[in-house]
Amino acid sequence: MQADHRAATAKGAATRGHIVDRALEMVRVGGFDGLSIGSVAQTAAMSKSGVFAHFGSREELQLAVLDAAAERFTREVFVPALRAPRGLARLRAIVAHWLEWLRLSEGGCPMVGAAVEFDDRPGPVRERVVFYEERLRAELVRAVRMAVESGELRADTDAEQVAFELFAIALASHHDFRLLGDASPRGARALERLIDSHRV
Repeated sequence: MQADHRAATAKGAATRGHIVDRALEMVRVGGFDGLSIGSVAQTAAMSKSGVFAHFGSREELQLAVLDAAAERFTREVFVPALRAPRGLARLRAIVAHWLEWLRLSEGGCPMVGAAVEFDDRPGPVRERVVFYEERLRAELVRAVRMAVESGELRADTDAEQVAFELFAIALASHHDFRLLGDASPRGARALERLIDSHRV
């Protein structure tokens, strides 16, 4: 009985993961507004009731997709960057992996898309977007402060301001990648200019 329960749990988790994967693909192209239980069921080759059994509402599905996108961002941007030494090397690694994530995200970054769609729409989805963006900003501030502590950036460096400018570089790069098809290294050059302005 216990083995049957574990097998059923594993199967349920695999099905839920399959649904979220398909929904994330849809969001990259059509945004969160186009996401519904019915459209995901069709894409995932499932019945509506089958999808509904895992996600009781469209909002619950949207939240799960946001969580999945954030988990992938962490895995592909921050985890590899942690291999670099603390200081400027790690800060550069974070931005380099971030720009690569934006460049290679088919259809665009789902987190950027969600921020645009829900910036003026109160509710749980907007709150989740804000949570992940604030967490990202906090990690950027932490990385900048490590570069100050390592003696590579000046002691009077405003870490919050630098984090804001790093975010601005990423958003401008995303805009150029997706809308203009411009993959030039302007983001990387902007990063170096920002670092140079705060060097010891």
